[in-house]
Amino acid sequence: MHMPFPIIFFDFQTRSESPSNVSVQPLIDALEKSGADVQVIIKGTSTSSFFKGCTRAAAIVLLLENKHIRPEDDSLKAVIQGIRKSHCHAPIFLKSELQVSHHIPKEILNEVHGFIHNLEDTLTFTARNIIREAKKYLDQLAPPFFKALATYTKASSASWHCPGHSGGAAYLKSPSGQLFHDFFGENMLRADVCNAVDELGQLLDHTGPIAESERQAAKIYQSDHLYFVTNGTSSSNKIVWHSLIAPDDIVVVDRNSHKSIIQAIIMTGAIPIFLTPTRNHLGIIGPIPKHEFAWDSIQEKIRNHPLIKDKEKKPRLFSITQSTYDGILYNTNEIKSSLDGHFDAIHFDEAWAAHTGFHECYEDFVAISETQRCEKSLLFSTQSTHKMLAGLSQASQILVQDAKQQKLDHHCFNEAYLMHTSTSPHYPIIASCDITAAMMAQPNGQLFIGEAIAEAIDFRSTMQQIAENHKDNWWFKVWEPREASNIEKPNGNHWKLKQTDGWHGFEDIQSGFNLLDPLKITIITPGLELNGEFCERGMPASIATKYLAEHGVIVEKVSLYSFLLLFTIGVTKSRWNTLITVLQRLKKAYDDNIALTKVMPQFAEQNPQYKTLGLKDMCQKIHDEYRQHDYARMTTQIFNEPVQTAIKPTDAYNQLIRKNTERVPVDQLEGRITTMLITPYPPGIPVLIPGERFNKTIVDYLKFAQHFNGCLPGLETHIHGLIEAKKNGEYEYYVECVKE
Repeated sequence: MHMPFPIIFFDFQTRSESPSNVSVQPLIDALEKSGADVQVIIKGTSTSSFFKGCTRAAAIVLLLENKHIRPEDDSLKAVIQGIRKSHCHAPIFLKSELQVSHHIPKEILNEVHGFIHNLEDTLTFTARNIIREAKKYLDQLAPPFFKALATYTKASSASWHCPGHSGGAAYLKSPSGQLFHDFFGENMLRADVCNAVDELGQLLDHTGPIAESERQAAKIYQSDHLYFVTNGTSSSNKIVWHSLIAPDDIVVVDRNSHKSIIQAIIMTGAIPIFLTPTRNHLGIIGPIPKHEFAWDSIQEKIRNHPLIKDKEKKPRLFSITQSTYDGILYNTNEIKSSLDGHFDAIHFDEAWAAHTGFHECYEDFVAISETQRCEKSLLFSTQSTHKMLAGLSQASQILVQDAKQQKLDHHCFNEAYLMHTSTSPHYPIIASCDITAAMMAQPNGQLFIGEAIAEAIDFRSTMQQIAENHKDNWWFKVWEPREASNIEKPNGNHWKLKQTDGWHGFEDIQSGFNLLDPLKITIITPGLELNGEFCERGMPASIATKYLAEHGVIVEKVSLYSFLLLFTIGVTKSRWNTLITVLQRLKKAYDDNIALTKVMPQFAEQNPQYKTLGLKDMCQKIHDEYRQHDYARMTTQIFNEPVQTAIKPTDAYNQLIRKNTERVPVDQLEGRITTMLITPYPPGIPVLIPGERFNKTIVDYLKFAQHFNGCLPGLETHIHGLIEAKKNGEYEYYVECVKE
């Protein structure tokens, strides 16, 4: 049987004529005769390559020198530790002519599967022994669903079911289809099957290998129940809400919620009570103040809400964003202790935090863990495994932890699951959910996240060192605690927000209640201070990130004078070092005011009105508009100023569907009731939801956006919910409002 990975021989000696090298060739020949691939690596020339290659090893044979291993000799220990730290748990064999087991420390001996001595057994027996252990290891690598899908794909069964491309065969009939087939490859297309393949199980019913993988993933993520979702955490959120909420139920919700949460409010007919987070003038969303979580505070909000008739009605669900887009996390244990029993369920939207359960840095900042279980409230977590982990796009999952006095009703929950899940799920996405969970099984999960944190700290330290070298000039700042760089053993205390710290710019926070995720790195461009004051000159992030994009660097999120980088488990040292070189070139291009046609040719070609400008001139043109209109404080105010609720979100949306609306121009919006989500990008958080009235601050903001987009085409502020129309040769914006 052909094995997908080779058997690797690692020679501790550097002399090619060494006895171990000479005597090992017959064993290599015997392994290859049995169908195994073999790779030989010599110590001293490629040790780092050896460790990297261990992830593709079926088994490893370490060739020792012909002498006893002394207790003080750490070379063997270092190699075995290096193998395990590379996320490889392949069987390890030691080959030596001398007895060595009693010289090897116990913790290393525990990692060894066997010893090989020449002439004691036949080569065939030794080869079969190695291959047997290698096969056992390889067989347990693939989790249940992925194993079943790979087996089915390799069996090449004839497809008489959908999808109509029949394993990719349809693409071969067309030149454009050939391009598609060649790009994605045979296996991906053969694995794109439908639920007619019984041996793969059913996602909708949670049966077969899919159910087995979900149960296995639940253990890895420390939950009682886990459900794979193939159309993103937007759907996961709606599933959770539809399983719990009925019309007129009271829900307490983070105002900094993803639009899918707002859509769930509309779909279920709930009455929302919002908790408003802090926000600094850089446009970075901060935490909800801790006192807002107090039950007395929530009760007061219920009593004061104009649409709630029964002021004593128990709220059904508490929902919070954990973490924010910019990486602010809450102490979940404190929240659960405060709210347990006051709500039937607590929901943490962990779309950006699927990684936090795998490293001690995030202790007390994880939604679901084995250490704290609620007494009465069910606990839900929705996670995007494609954001910080290794899932394919739209890979998501729902985690549920039973309360001591309340268990999940699976059958009731699954009705909501069926409502939001396609009957034709994409099987490669399911497989990626499965594989991602298997990858994160401990101890690998902690190693993956630990490595990512170490890379993030190295990047932060390098940026700080460069800043010190530019003391007489300028350099990009990193938004972080002072102690976040040059950390040898990181722990959560390095990243906790303190009330007295000046770096974060948030007001009304309690020390230790929040933590900045070390894997979310916000880079600040020059031009804006934390207090909202504009400098004389500046580099808006919108133009800086367009430069980065033209030079091969795509960032996650762009604000006024900052942009977000994600240090996922896929980030490499070469990638972030390359980013720093691009930032160096950006600084030089700005300082020298190099022509846009040279440093940003695509942008200049698409926007010929800027062709005569240099990079600094272009930045200043945008900066002056922001500065003149005090734009930083304006964007802070639109999120912080209270808005008036007029009707339920559901009722407002129904007016839109029934066409009982009128299209109102921006300058006439004050006091009108919106039927649409008004959501500026960035940050993608609604300033108004259906049923709320426009106030003067929001109208002034929309007027500026209309002005800015007109005078600086190509750099438009995108606001979902605005309808664009051309009038007298100029673009104007409108919103669908409830007809009056």
